[in-house]
Amino acid sequence: MNAGIIGIGRCLPEDKLTNFDLEKRMDTSDEWIRTMTGIEERRIAKDDQDTSHMALDAAKKAIKDAAIDPAEIGLILVATVTPDQPFPSMSCAIQQELGAVNAAAMDLSAACAGFMYGLVTAKQFIESDVYKYVLVVGVEKLSKITNWEDRNTAVLFGDGAGAAVLGKVSEGRGILSFELGADGTGGKHLYQDEYLVMNGREVFKFAVRQMGESAVNVIEKAGLTQEEVSFLIPHQANIRIMEASRERLGLPIEKMSKTIHKYGNTSAASIPISLVEDVEEGRIKEDDVVVMVGFGGGLTWGAIAMRWGK
Repeated sequence: MNAGIIGIGRCLPEDKLTNFDLEKRMDTSDEWIRTMTGIEERRIAKDDQDTSHMALDAAKKAIKDAAIDPAEIGLILVATVTPDQPFPSMSCAIQQELGAVNAAAMDLSAACAGFMYGLVTAKQFIESDVYKYVLVVGVEKLSKITNWEDRNTAVLFGDGAGAAVLGKVSEGRGILSFELGADGTGGKHLYQDEYLVMNGREVFKFAVRQMGESAVNVIEKAGLTQEEVSFLIPHQANIRIMEASRERLGLPIEKMSKTIHKYGNTSAASIPISLVEDVEEGRIKEDDVVVMVGFGGGLTWGAIAMRWGK
């Protein structure tokens, strides 16, 4: 039996920062931001709402959706590059708060591809019968490492969390194939000094190529055709990158997840936040073939093909 997602949840801060708000703070415009990125607004966590708070909220919702007891979780994986502090880890912090007393816990650092890395790691533990359930959380408070004087990056990022509980699912469902990759030579294009720093041109070129290529690869590895893909969830980084991936797969626009206009780029939280919304609003249905693909600093990338359902 394959490992699959049996419960999902997300957390989005209440405060919205619109493009018009940014117009007042820096030399930019709503029209430019929307045209170049597809973003209209993003959520910003309050000073007293840190990364662990959002992670915990999303995790509780995913556990409730999975209808399991926290004590049944064998492993907690938290993908983030913006932890509350270097250690103890975010995973240990939420393990305590959840009462997941039997869970091992560790954080993953793969930037925007972190949730993909987390899902693939969880799959190995479940399918090898080491753990019955694994909790994977993607969470970021990027506002605390954003340089609000840099208009090239400040317009892009938002805060939030998404979580998934993985367990064994019925035959033919769950994670069918995956691809993970990294290219450390590209680390200089996207990194954190004091603040987040990005060479937008180089990251764009990399993402357009890699997102489409990885999506095609996992479809082929799963023994599927592109025509069998029901829905695409690309990392919500830039609408032009997302569209390039969709076009590579030959999917109509209504078969691609699009939350970037509301939440911006939330890094490791991007894909799970979108997944929750797409499931709740009926765009992803039982037995749909879903492709999730992301890229991030490192440079890293990851893609998964799965058949939705328990």
